[in-house]
Amino acid sequence: MSESLDRLVDLMDLENLEINLFRGQSPTETTGRIFGGQVLGQALVAASRTVEEEREIHSLHGYFLRPGDPKVPIVFDVDRIRDGRSFTTRRVVAIQHGRAIFSMSSSFQVREDGVSHQSDMPDVPPPEDLKSETELRVEIMDKIPEKLKSWFARERPIELRPVEPFDLTDPPVRSSNKNVWFKARNALPDDPRVHQCVLLYASDMTLLGTALGPHGFGFLTHNLQMASLDHSMWFHRPFRADEWMLYAQDSPSASGSRGFTRGEIYSRDGQLIASVTQEGLMRLHDDEEKQK
Repeated sequence: MSESLDRLVDLMDLENLEINLFRGQSPTETTGRIFGGQVLGQALVAASRTVEEEREIHSLHGYFLRPGDPKVPIVFDVDRIRDGRSFTTRRVVAIQHGRAIFSMSSSFQVREDGVSHQSDMPDVPPPEDLKSETELRVEIMDKIPEKLKSWFARERPIELRPVEPFDLTDPPVRSSNKNVWFKARNALPDDPRVHQCVLLYASDMTLLGTALGPHGFGFLTHNLQMASLDHSMWFHRPFRADEWMLYAQDSPSASGSRGFTRGEIYSRDGQLIASVTQEGLMRLHDDEEKQK
């Protein structure tokens, strides 16, 4: 595996403190707060550690309550709400400095056969025909503020290939629909729960930015405050997170300083793997307020 993917897998290997209590760490190279996908993945690890292996995650719903502090560990407290014949329910609270920074409810199910249908995967170019995110970033590196260059240029554990790339330093007004191919940078262990946590981590990387398109905003827009508020995910079919997947995303609404986004994740052969929704803060400040 690549060094960045090794670090991600290590982050997902939580320390068991006591029954129902786990501790996770954060990477040192951050922008001052913990990436939401990391907390999502670690919370799923904590919940999964209390569930029988034959029961698989099928849905989860999380709320980001406070910014995470990357300088201190995160304690994950798991509440074993229900163990039924077919379904298992868990609630996880992530704690730092004595306060909850994140909460998540998750449901696991014994695998069953039944009726099946799905939506069709969008018709887009294959990943081999597209530039990688790394190549696109190199092209605009000279326009990135000096204080962000090392963070911007770092290797990510997830390889991204946008279908509709644009200049991140000068974003145009664009569609509220976005497609991105992605996968883990190298091969992962065969454990399905590792793949589930990596997919959950990756699902938070590009989704909220979809709501910026119709307004011509980007992550460098100086007077825009953004933060994930919640994140929900449904797992539909088995998959591998180290094989190419298409993330078809859209944003049907933005209002009240919040952007609402949706995503469907497909395997390369068109199987619908997972569905995602997220709402995030999109708050505009005037220049004087931003300086306070």
